[in-house]
Amino acid sequence: MTLMTTINEREIQKFSKLADEWWDANGKFKPLHVFNPIRIKYIIDKCSSHFNLEKKGKEPLSTLKVLDIGCGGGLVCEPLSRLGASVTGIDASSKNIEVAKIHAKKNNLEINYYNTSPEKKEIKEKFDVILNLEIIEHVENVDLFLRSSSELLKKNGIMFVATINRTFESYIKAIVGAEYILRWLPIGTHDWQKFLKPEEIERKFNQLNLDKLDLNGLKFNILSNTWSLSSDCSVNYIILAKKI
Repeated sequence: MTLMTTINEREIQKFSKLADEWWDANGKFKPLHVFNPIRIKYIIDKCSSHFNLEKKGKEPLSTLKVLDIGCGGGLVCEPLSRLGASVTGIDASSKNIEVAKIHAKKNNLEINYYNTSPEKKEIKEKFDVILNLEIIEHVENVDLFLRSSSELLKKNGIMFVATINRTFESYIKAIVGAEYILRWLPIGTHDWQKFLKPEEIERKFNQLNLDKLDLNGLKFNILSNTWSLSSDCSVNYIILAKKI
């Protein structure tokens, strides 16, 4: 009997080859470093609102347990840990986890990193917050991935899913533009066929007792080299749901 998995070995090999560059702000992952401030701000704002947290102070997330699925080298785990959250990061690439552990140790951060994926059920605890950021378009069996993720979420916990819409505009901007013309990303980073529309994710949420709380587009300003929230979800977007 073959164990059902969400791991796409080709995707894992692709990102493992780049693992040493995770923390190079001018390297292959430069787009994620530029993207990170708006992601972190959105996560803090929504967590603060949902859990009635006081955003003042050095550690506003100190009461929360956060799981970052597909954590890569820890670009999101580390800032959330600095804000007081108890953070666990998991990734199917052992090389990514190795890089994340070394970088966290260098920065005196206590983050739990594991080389696993949610359907393996090796993580036994449940979390207040689950992050699926720029990962769902790289997995096999999206239904299994979301179901396994949701099983790790506490009741009334929240899940963030950030990904790319499957539209003509996303093909032009996220693949032709970002990979072939501007060379922001290595060619082959994305497969347009694997992109999901927001309504497709919302339907999957409904089957898992996850109630959509918010949906925002994310738009890049090439002149200021910054990202901002937008009502335009035609390319990048982030969707938030609560476990009922």
